[in-house]
Amino acid sequence: MISKKTKYALKALIYLAREYDRGPILIADMARDERIPKKFLELILLALKNAGVLQSKKGKGGGYSLARPPREISMGRVIRVLEGPLAPVPCVSETAYARCEECDDEWSCGIRLVMKDVRDAMAQILDNATLADVLERIEQEKQKSDGALFYAI
Repeated sequence: MISKKTKYALKALIYLAREYDRGPILIADMARDERIPKKFLELILLALKNAGVLQSKKGKGGGYSLARPPREISMGRVIRVLEGPLAPVPCVSETAYARCEECDDEWSCGIRLVMKDVRDAMAQILDNATLADVLERIEQEKQKSDGALFYAI
């Protein structure tokens, strides 16, 4: 499972993607609108800024904005910034490989073989899902629910 920190980060990034053409957004507005504790959000946004996902502007008209267009920011990148590698076990990690101490032969280890498939499937989905894709999916679901409400009336 992803941590609450990562969930809040994704909520904030989706918010910033929705507001992408409007310039920097104040932390206070984002915290209020997304119901994220402001102090916690400050730490999250700073981590994302340090990783190059966000940029900030100080002073009047300041706040945070995406460092790149929503189409260029993948969910996988964000999750890796905040959670580390996607691999469920260290012996299949591409960025933080470590041999499992209890394993006699990692190349024929059934756990490793299955967990590599899990890592690959997660990476495929998360690395191909951009913030723009998420916004499109949200809009599609809203249209479906609006249509269902229309037919229910």
